[in-house]
Amino acid sequence: QVQLVESGGGLVQAGGSLRLSCAASGGTFSSYGMGWFRQAPGKEREFVAAINWSGGTLYYADSVRGRFTISRDNDKNTVYLQMNSLKPEDTANYYCGASLQVRIWEPARGPYDYWGQGTQVTVST
Repeated sequence: QVQLVESGGGLVQAGGSLRLSCAASGGTFSSYGMGWFRQAPGKEREFVAAINWSGGTLYYADSVRGRFTISRDNDKNTVYLQMNSLKPEDTANYYCGASLQVRIWEPARGPYDYWGQGTQVTVST
């Protein structure tokens, strides 16, 4: 059983930065594809960014490309999302997901086998 715990969310002014963390336990983190998603009230969950098992391949939604950076530290079993130049439309609950099915994994579509509980990011004007 894999557990994912996100942290680092908060309230920030537009133009500011936050770094989210997702700590994994209970599995072989270094073999997972990892993704960040977000969901705003009244909206569907949307893909933000993903990273393959080695950290060598990164994927981004067009809406965050150039502003957000995903990375991972397999020694610490943690994936990060550095968010810069934040906009009010980035306000959402941010979730990380882990995919154990890396042969069929599509970063934006999954499948994702485990999810964290989320961390709230609020960007004020």
